[in-house]
Amino acid sequence: MNRTDDRLLPVLLICVQAAVWPGAELVRGDVPPASALLVAVLVAGPVTAALALRRARPVVALMLVAAACALGAGPLPVGAMAVLGTAGVALALFTVATERDTFTAVLCVVALAAWQLLQNLSLHGLSDRDGLDLVLTALLYATACGTGLLARRTRRARGTAERMLRRAEAERHRLPAVERRRMERELHDVSAHHLTAVVVTAGAALGLRDRRPELAEKALEFAAETGREVTRALGAVRAPAPSREEPASPEERLRALVAGFRRLDQRVEYESDPLPDGVVADAAYGIVREALTNVARHAPGAATTVRCRYGDTRTEVVVTSAAPPAGAAAYGAGLGSGRGQGFLRSRAREAGGTLTSGPTAEGGWEVRAVLPGRSAAPVEASVPRRYRLAQVTAAVGLCVQPLLPVLVVRSETTSSGSQVSAGVLFALLAAAQAVALLWLRRAPRAAQCVLLGLAPLWPVAMAVGEYTGPVLLPPALGMLATCVALAADADADAGTGTGTGTDTGGDAAVPARGRHPRRPWIIASAAVVVHAVAMSVAVLDRGTELPDWTVPVGATAGVALVMGAARWAGAVRGRRDLAARGAREERIAAWTEEAVRDAWAERRRIAAGLETTVLARAADMVAEAEAGRLDTAADRAREALAAMRALLDTVRAGEPGPNGPELRPQPTLQALDLLARQCRATGREVEIRLTDRVPERLPTAVDLAAYHAAETVLAVGGEEPAVLELDVEGDTLTLTATGVPRAGRPAVRQRLAARVAALGGDLTTEEPGAVRLRLPLAGARVPDQAGRHGHEEGAR
Repeated sequence: MNRTDDRLLPVLLICVQAAVWPGAELVRGDVPPASALLVAVLVAGPVTAALALRRARPVVALMLVAAACALGAGPLPVGAMAVLGTAGVALALFTVATERDTFTAVLCVVALAAWQLLQNLSLHGLSDRDGLDLVLTALLYATACGTGLLARRTRRARGTAERMLRRAEAERHRLPAVERRRMERELHDVSAHHLTAVVVTAGAALGLRDRRPELAEKALEFAAETGREVTRALGAVRAPAPSREEPASPEERLRALVAGFRRLDQRVEYESDPLPDGVVADAAYGIVREALTNVARHAPGAATTVRCRYGDTRTEVVVTSAAPPAGAAAYGAGLGSGRGQGFLRSRAREAGGTLTSGPTAEGGWEVRAVLPGRSAAPVEASVPRRYRLAQVTAAVGLCVQPLLPVLVVRSETTSSGSQVSAGVLFALLAAAQAVALLWLRRAPRAAQCVLLGLAPLWPVAMAVGEYTGPVLLPPALGMLATCVALAADADADAGTGTGTGTDTGGDAAVPARGRHPRRPWIIASAAVVVHAVAMSVAVLDRGTELPDWTVPVGATAGVALVMGAARWAGAVRGRRDLAARGAREERIAAWTEEAVRDAWAERRRIAAGLETTVLARAADMVAEAEAGRLDTAADRAREALAAMRALLDTVRAGEPGPNGPELRPQPTLQALDLLARQCRATGREVEIRLTDRVPERLPTAVDLAAYHAAETVLAVGGEEPAVLELDVEGDTLTLTATGVPRAGRPAVRQRLAARVAALGGDLTTEEPGAVRLRLPLAGARVPDQAGRHGHEEGAR
């Protein structure tokens, strides 16, 4: 809401107040005294100004409005502060609840009510000898605060949903590019680390073979071993699958990396703090690997220091190399593709950090990256206890301060008696109902039972306090809280998409959400009976000219109508929220499917070029090394590096590969990592687990069916962390999904059952939020590699 809207509502309140007083007095021909008009102007001005600034300083605005209304309600006649003292204060309380946290809002309501009660103040100038105005005022404050809290929660939920949609839409376009950059970076790292190491080692061995012939044999062994490692690493880059075993910790990976460079006669000192798994650790590993590779390539034998410092606010990764020793030959010179520095900076930037590199004063080179630390993740700021204590102290001080009550000019005094007024009893009952409503979300059934137990006490309070006001008003106030509870219950039932129905997709009917299907209607029927009895007792106790039998009949009909309308309103709201959530999930599912297929097409395009270029030359390098031809093996390594550079140029330019980027291949289980990545981009944690018993190649029909089943289960949405585990027991592939409570819906089960039935498998729902599919492997054909690729690229 902009500033013009903030000023419009206070001006409207002033106009309504002027119409009530002195407008009504002038219509009747009574001219208010000039002193009263002056006081009204002096009160209305600060109230309007404070309400216009209520969003910037909501608590201060509430204090100013309350103080001004209290000063004006005493000397002014009845009705002169009715609108500003009720609607104005309620608006200020509503703003506090929407703009501040729940603790501050509740504290303001309690402090304001206690202040008025202790100081015997009225903010609206209206009074009732039965004390009913106190109940109405408390009800008004509670309603304003509760509505504000609901508006704040709704606004936050809407903002979260909008951010989720924007992030999902952005990831839909970003995932293919991310996959291309990942493969590009991994290809560069593999070529720079492995193939460069072969060239450097072979060059050193060839240069020293006259003096140290044993180095040639070690270089041949290293070239053959590294060539096989290149083939394995490039295969993982080409088609990465979900992890089948527990990955090594970041510290173990870094130590293994440093040990590998030490085997290349590189003097590396390593010192690191333990790093947690995640983006920061991956970025640190990639930066250290690239920096050490550059040292081995351009300054072999130079003393190098690697240090990683992980702190609360930042993580520092520093790789410093000294000047190369005299006479050291840079066998890797000219092997670089010129992308190393760009990859270093991109790694740091993607992790949320920065990177700088340059020469040192001693003639060496230093790479320094500053990455996020422990507190880098966005978390909701917590309020210190000292601040909460200060808030409570200020509220208590404002309640007991004597200055304002002394300044208030009271137009009349009230005598006190020993009898407790009905207003005090009504206030206590209203407070008890408010407390029950606060527990409605955490313990809905207990809160509803408490509300039903409080309903019969309203006629008792009327009799004890000798209430003489409108007879139906107190029972109606008692019924209001129950209507709120019934509406919230209907909203929750309709919002989950379950209501009071059952899941008909399984073998037996399972009550939705684990609740008895008739319990909501039992509670509603009990509420109608209890409140109808309370209202009938109140009317009959006061006395009526109508026949006695018409009172309970009319009360029951009226209460049933009101409570039915409350449940209907709650159900409408719940269905509307469910429809909006369903539409949002459908859009996210469609975007996820499109993003995964685009990324898979990008992966296959690059993999096709990789198979015909780098992998073939890496295989030739292994063959030459095993045949004992070191110089030829080094040449093949250089050719593989050149082919890698050409492939990287093609990837960077986005040129179509042999299969063309326009093809949309059908993803299989190898694309589950893309699916999990896309789901994580929408804010949901998804983990894919493959046991060691799952073979590298599955029958095509089983492979596609398992992927589509995983895609269907994750597409129904949800906020719970999901885990998909694949295992093979005998001749059956088992897919178990946990953390997917919406997968038990009949429509989802029907889609899953159709895919499973086509292969002769079965589908079970063993526990809430878990689905298990069994797909038989027997009888399904495992195609050869070429046939499988053709099927993946042509199927849709």
